[in-house]
Amino acid sequence: MAGRKKRSTKTGLPPGSLVHLGDRKLDHARVTLVDYGSDGLEEKQFDTLAECQACTPTQPIQWLNVYGLHEPEILAEVGRRFDLHPLVLEDILNTDQRPKLDEYADYLFVVARFFDYDDKSMSVTSEQVSVVIGRQFVLTFQEKPTGNFNPVRDRLRQDRGPIRRAGADYLAYALLDTIVDRYFAVLEGLGERVEELEEELMKKPSSRVLGTLHHLRREATILRRAVWPLREVINGLTRSNRFFSAEVQPYLRDIYDHTVHVIESLETIRDLIAGLLEIYLSTVSNRVNREVRVLTVIAVIFLPSSLLAGIFGMNFRHMPLLDNPNGFFLVIGLMLGVAATLALLFWRRKWLG
Repeated sequence: MAGRKKRSTKTGLPPGSLVHLGDRKLDHARVTLVDYGSDGLEEKQFDTLAECQACTPTQPIQWLNVYGLHEPEILAEVGRRFDLHPLVLEDILNTDQRPKLDEYADYLFVVARFFDYDDKSMSVTSEQVSVVIGRQFVLTFQEKPTGNFNPVRDRLRQDRGPIRRAGADYLAYALLDTIVDRYFAVLEGLGERVEELEEELMKKPSSRVLGTLHHLRREATILRRAVWPLREVINGLTRSNRFFSAEVQPYLRDIYDHTVHVIESLETIRDLIAGLLEIYLSTVSNRVNREVRVLTVIAVIFLPSSLLAGIFGMNFRHMPLLDNPNGFFLVIGLMLGVAATLALLFWRRKWLG
């Protein structure tokens, strides 16, 4: 795998220059085409640019998917065939885009992000997915194969539901719905881990729990930066009557409701993490206060003994009990008696626990 290209790579280049920015996650780009209609379905896979150029669709609806964005010549061929604007191709190759929606004369361009949660590392990973929605085609561009769109492929293959008989707008809805559904899976993973930390925090707070809470808060922030713009993207799609029929509009509104639900759930998790951080700090502060109180009580108990030892340690010729054979034991007894009295007093006031 090659190293990550940065934005500085494009310094001085004209707008629309096809330069891949981001990590190279595949050795070779791969293109798949699902050519379908109500009468049938045909799937094709292209591994070379020549195969892409030689393909001629036979069905009314095309779903073309590109895995791997590090070969600009393949993107250029896709752009030529579907008449995509150079700035759209540039944004597809720039894999650190925020979710957005751009509307052109013959298609819509949507940028979103897939998210996955690793329970072992408690980390959120993301991958940019770009979607071009035309009247008779849908183009998707992914950094690597993830299998997230496989349920949609299976529905097309098995002709389940109205997807084969509906237009490209329904296919676009199904793909966007899959993207949003991934957020719920990630939120479930984060929520379960936060609940485990809450139980652990109540039993025994530790610095490890604090570090984990900070880590989860950072991961939740990353997720939040993608979810909030996505809500505006879906809201914009619900107002696009040119590319989405009246039959599909209710489905888009359902996706919008899902994004709102995701945002509310994410804010709940963030508030819970913030509350756990406050609980941790309060618990640690109370524990320190108890330890300081115990040490203070111990110091007060032995303070009279220090005072008596200091008094009888003075070098005066004449002092009480100085010539008494039992003077030492009397003073030690006095020290122990005062200490026991103070200890009993503090115990009854519950200052020793």
